Amino acid sequence: MTKAIRIHAVGGPEVMALEDVEIGAPGPGQVRVRHTAIGVNFIDVYFRTGAYPAPLPFTPGNEGAGVVEAVGEGVSDLAPGDRVAYAAGLGAYAQARLIDADRLVRVPDAITDEQAAAMMLKGMTAQYLLRRTYRVKAGDTVLVHAAAGGVGLILVQWAKHLGATVIGTVGSAEKGELARAKGCDHVIDYSKESFPERVAEITKGAKCQVVYDGVGKATFPGSLDCLAPLGMFASYGSASGKIEAFDIGLLAQKGSLFATRPTLFTYVAARDDLVATAQDLFDVVASGAVEIPVHARAALADVGDVHRALEGRKTTGATVLTP
Repeated sequence: MTKAIRIHAVGGPEVMALEDVEIGAPGPGQVRVRHTAIGVNFIDVYFRTGAYPAPLPFTPGNEGAGVVEAVGEGVSDLAPGDRVAYAAGLGAYAQARLIDADRLVRVPDAITDEQAAAMMLKGMTAQYLLRRTYRVKAGDTVLVHAAAGGVGLILVQWAKHLGATVIGTVGSAEKGELARAKGCDHVIDYSKESFPERVAEITKGAKCQVVYDGVGKATFPGSLDCLAPLGMFASYGSASGKIEAFDIGLLAQKGSLFATRPTLFTYVAARDDLVATAQDLFDVVASGAVEIPVHARAALADVGDVHRALEGRKTTGATVLTP
């Protein structure tokens, strides 16, 4: 028996209840992981509200770190006691869980459990956005929306490490200071300024090679006006609501732009891609080039308050739950 958050009906933070659950022994190809730290992401809100449907009842959460307790038949590359982490399917908001072994990666000694739990989903998202969706290179100018958020702070640091000029948008002076401290060359407070106009001013009309947008409705179509011809609009989230359907001809009008709506789970569906993505992330964090800022910690039982803060845009960096 273990404790887990269960959702029996979608809705507000109050629908999450801490309950006793029986998870049993791992089946073939599975591992039982005892969590030491659990990551919180905005995607968890999408599942809780029903924006992303899931069969009821379910345990939310897609990211965690811990120790292998038991392995199922056919699992030969992991053993009890191994430190592991993942960004995978639902079930992370629990003291322990079953998970497919091929979704787990070993955590190197240079990475703490808390770091791993805080960065698997957000950090691997930053990795594929920066290294595969659009491969950032020295001399590029990039725009990062919500630059003080969980993914945003990683994108800012990593893009700067790659030699890019980084422009970040934020919603307050405090968040602006944080984004600047982590490497933003220019910070735009979108609550006070027109970010497309400021981008044009900052770049002297040259604009950006790529826009990384996890905000969605509130920043579209303004994001397109921040791109140079042949630029890439990477919409990886919709914290302010979904982008409505639009005429694809808009991309032609604004400079033969590219637009994509990628997800991490597509990019790491193959085991080799998962391992390579995680290793690249671990390396850049272990080197000190990218710090994983954990700005809030809470008990699993207090996850309702954590979601309220997340939805109220009162969070910066990562939040970690303690089982």
